[in-house]
Amino acid sequence: MEVSATVKSVHHSPRKVRLVVNLIRGKKVDDALAILKHLPQHSARDVAAVLQSARANAENNLLMSPEKLYIKAIMANEGSRLKRIHARARGRADRVVKRLSHITVTVEEREEE
Repeated sequence: MEVSATVKSVHHSPRKVRLVVNLIRGKKVDDALAILKHLPQHSARDVAAVLQSARANAENNLLMSPEKLYIKAIMANEGSRLKRIHARARGRADRVVKRLSHITVTVEEREEE
């Protein structure tokens, strides 16, 4: 049985979140949280929060063992975009696009091999 957790509209670009997500895909949840704790990227905190939420959902709602959980699927998709204006010289303006991300984690219980 699989359990998922999602966070929407995280203020990090999907491209930068995917760098963190690709490091922990397929690993045990406890190992992934240890990796995320020591990463310098700011998005690692948001990914860790979603992963802890998925682990809590599995533990509390379906009574799964947290030691046997592994990451079945994890993805960082593009969310909405915030369009801002950056003032330039001579009355001109440039557009600044701030990208948001949706992070989805699916965990599953697996027996140790």
